[in-house]
Amino acid sequence: MMNPASMLANIKFGGPELVGLIVVVSFAAGLNAYATVATLGLMAHAGWIDLPTGLHLLTNWWVIAASGVLFTVEFFADKIPAFDLIWNALHTFVRVPVAALMAYGATSELSPEKQLLATLAGGAIALAAHSGKTAARAAVTPSPEPVSNIALSTGEDAVAIGLTWFASTHPILAASIVGVFLVAIVVVIRWVVKAMRKLFRGAEDEITPAKHPKLDAA
Repeated sequence: MMNPASMLANIKFGGPELVGLIVVVSFAAGLNAYATVATLGLMAHAGWIDLPTGLHLLTNWWVIAASGVLFTVEFFADKIPAFDLIWNALHTFVRVPVAALMAYGATSELSPEKQLLATLAGGAIALAAHSGKTAARAAVTPSPEPVSNIALSTGEDAVAIGLTWFASTHPILAASIVGVFLVAIVVVIRWVVKAMRKLFRGAEDEITPAKHPKLDAA
């Protein structure tokens, strides 16, 4: 009788399935690179997923342990209001490169042109996810209570881990879900930009009369 692990690892990531995996993993890395790497490594090490050859490094226990420790640090750091903005800004230089490198490794058996395209796409998707995460944080950080930050950060971690796991058995469907998230991110970013412009415009209107009291009196 086939064991559960072999049933889960029956997908060979090639063609559409490989594209789906890259899309999902890149998006998840844009939210939390450490959680994504640790989840992929643990699932592959347990035989739940058959990773492309170029990603076999993720099954190394040193890689899993390091990403697990860093995920633990981020789990707490990412939930501190105001500090989370600094943390996320610095992680622009972590999440995007990690996603690009995983896309590069996943396509190691393809032609150089396709590998380059996958690398650029992986980095772009991670940047979109990271930008949406940062925009959402900028929107909730001004609130006086830390509950919104904690809830948002926990949700992001859950989405990164959940999507990565779901992509192991349903990569194309998981990629479709990511497509919906990307559309939502565009909407959120536009909303935040408009809110920030309105805020600065209101502040400018209050400051301008104070600078020219004589003109106002005339």
